Amino acid sequence: MRILKWILGIVVVLALVFVAGGYLLPREVTVARSIEIDAPPGDVFPHVNSLKAGQEWSPWLERDPEVEVTFTGPDEGVGAGMAWSSEQPDVGIGSQEIVLSEPDRRVETALDFGQMGTAKAAFLLEEAGAGTRVTWDLVADMGAGPMGRWMGLMMDGWVGADYEQGLSNLKTLVEG
Repeated sequence: MRILKWILGIVVVLALVFVAGGYLLPREVTVARSIEIDAPPGDVFPHVNSLKAGQEWSPWLERDPEVEVTFTGPDEGVGAGMAWSSEQPDVGIGSQEIVLSEPDRRVETALDFGQMGTAKAAFLLEEAGAGTRVTWDLVADMGAGPMGRWMGLMMDGWVGADYEQGLSNLKTLVEG
């Protein structure tokens, strides 16, 4: 009986540490990657300002040839929207809409992953010599609870490699 109480005490302490530690973690998580493309911002911008054009370099849509994609609104700029549905867990379901578009400088989008939550993403284009430095970022609110905040620690690992692949695809497309 004494051992059982000792084990129960350890479990309770670990649970308290997990919960308290979760509340100490940041609620908002940012993942960002950058690449330099040998082309002026004006050549890069059309590829990030159109969700339709984004299919050509997306790191996710190539994973599932059967993904269902629908577009709404204009072809480019503010109001351009896209929704996708895939049975592949690493593609999933969701929607995205361009909410800010500054020609040759910046594009911001709002993402909705259904039960997985929402996020914001942005492309920042900066002149870099004769080329363009493209920074792609994602900002996600992991929620008020400790579990979501612990999950936030894994966001960079989950999304970072995909962002690197997408930027590499974009570089190849624009420079090719």
